[in-house]
Amino acid sequence: MMKKIVVLLLLVFSVTAIQAQDIPYSQRMSNTVLYHWKDSFAFPGKPARWSYDFGVILKGIENVWNATGDPKWYNYIQKSMDFFIENPAQIKDYKKSTYNIDYVNNGKLFLTLFRVTGNKKYKQAADTLRQQLREHPRTKEGGFWHKQVYPWQMWLDGLYMGQPFYAEYAMLFHEDTTFNDIARQFVLMEKNSRDPKTGLLYHGYDESRQQKWADKTTGRSPHVWGRALGWYGMAIVDALDYFPEQHAGKDAIIAILNRFVKAVTAVQDKKTGLWYDIVDMPNEPRNYFEASASSMLVYTIAKAARKGYIPYSYAAVAKKGFDGIIKTFIEVDDKGLTNLKGTVSVSGLGGNPYRDGSFDYYMSEKVVVNDAKGVGAFILAATEIEMQPLFKYGKTKSGASKTVVLDTYYNNEWKKDITGTPVRWHYTWDDRTNGGYYLLGNIFNQHGAGISSLDKAPTAANLKNAGVYVIVDPDTDKETEKPNYVQPQDVAALTTWVKNGGVLVLLGNNQGNAEFTHFNTLSKAFGITQNEDNKLMVKNNNYSEGEVKIPAGNEIFKTAKNLFLKEISSLTITKPAKAALTHDGYVVYATAQYGKGSVLVLGDPWIYNEYVDGKKLPLEYENFKGANDFVKWILGKAKK
Repeated sequence: MMKKIVVLLLLVFSVTAIQAQDIPYSQRMSNTVLYHWKDSFAFPGKPARWSYDFGVILKGIENVWNATGDPKWYNYIQKSMDFFIENPAQIKDYKKSTYNIDYVNNGKLFLTLFRVTGNKKYKQAADTLRQQLREHPRTKEGGFWHKQVYPWQMWLDGLYMGQPFYAEYAMLFHEDTTFNDIARQFVLMEKNSRDPKTGLLYHGYDESRQQKWADKTTGRSPHVWGRALGWYGMAIVDALDYFPEQHAGKDAIIAILNRFVKAVTAVQDKKTGLWYDIVDMPNEPRNYFEASASSMLVYTIAKAARKGYIPYSYAAVAKKGFDGIIKTFIEVDDKGLTNLKGTVSVSGLGGNPYRDGSFDYYMSEKVVVNDAKGVGAFILAATEIEMQPLFKYGKTKSGASKTVVLDTYYNNEWKKDITGTPVRWHYTWDDRTNGGYYLLGNIFNQHGAGISSLDKAPTAANLKNAGVYVIVDPDTDKETEKPNYVQPQDVAALTTWVKNGGVLVLLGNNQGNAEFTHFNTLSKAFGITQNEDNKLMVKNNNYSEGEVKIPAGNEIFKTAKNLFLKEISSLTITKPAKAALTHDGYVVYATAQYGKGSVLVLGDPWIYNEYVDGKKLPLEYENFKGANDFVKWILGKAKK
């Protein structure tokens, strides 16, 4: 009997171990975070503090939420940040008077929460940090000081702490001229800290040349510190997310990024793929491979390659670095938790006791396990690397991103935002509220595709570079004063475009919430009629009324088995269309092969944020999986 119990326990442990191996590293490390920091990053015997490093972790966990649709990650972010809002305009443990640019970093999470919930308290908290940047002391050239206690100094670290928040805030609240200042911060940092021979950037720069660590001619600190490079690289790729497409500063920053990546790749260890703590001194016996720097540089390079800022070939550089991190720094303890070794706890310049920036100084700092900065950077790196196998769907053979264009001409709804400015909303890429397509856009990005919008009627010229064109819920006269209806010339343009290889996705709506007459002139051209009816009517939260089971071998849904759809119109099909999913005797999804291209039609917008982010819908409904299947099918058909 005892032998049977032992065997059974071994089997249970073996299955658990196998399951653990199936969990991506980003989630394994995030589970470690939830275990060690259950309560707003309080340590045993110590209260939680307003510290920049937990913001690094939470941005990593935000990426995990975007990659999984699991609400536990969102809930952890919200709980952690709510702890610090004592009242709408006051952040617990934050002191603006120190003018510490590190304190701005966590504001990115306030912006996330505001965009998702619309709750004004998060904007008010973000406003507090934005006000710091208005008053923050600067060098004579206009660069932000690192801290009030470090006058006239810019550190690479500070670019990550301030600029991504600054850029997202400017994008959200229409501070268009702010992007000039953001670009200036990156330009000044490179100008004053870059070694012209190697292209590497020194840790810090003292404009006054007064610090003992500062070169009296250049003002630069003595060494190139790995994590400082990582902060700078992550700052660039994250700030670029929010730059206006046509802003001149965007090109300047991308040029800096290309120089930066070339330089750091040159000092990547060829055998392990890792970076040293002092990256350009590999032969010093006391130097060592450092986990946070390696993770940050992997994240920077992987994201830059995915987004097309640098040649796609650099994706292999990032993958090699990540493999080295796993081999060298990752350990699993007896609790089954994944841990990160090899992160230096801190390295700085000046202060008391004085840090002179020497090699001896850098080597004197402690190297620890599960440092928050390293853990956060590792999660960020892992989320990027875990996307790479999906790129076979969203990138061409050359590594260029296939382009998904979302219509904002037929769906042209506007409202005033919190600033009183008219903005587009409802099924748009940028909208993170329930009715937006932010998460769908993220899924396309995770598969290597690029996304854009088109606010004009489709033509051969403006769809020339599009692989996919998506039209969602065209407006009725109740939604828009002067709706743009589908016209005969639009049908002619789109049928020709599809025939030549385009992928057209049409997502309608149910009776009373959609424009059918004109929209159907387009879908009928491919043998699909959107019926003016109401199916899957769900009362309150009776989710089972919207349940749609997926049969084995479905053309589109390869992994999702149980979907939730609500208030849709059914479809009637004739050749060349065919049913791709039926339910209770009617067609839910239809597809058509038309010339070299493809068409996909559903009588509902379906996968907007509310039904894929996990915050509302029970997880038994696999809409997030379904959205990934949907994206793979579309991108698999796309040629460019």
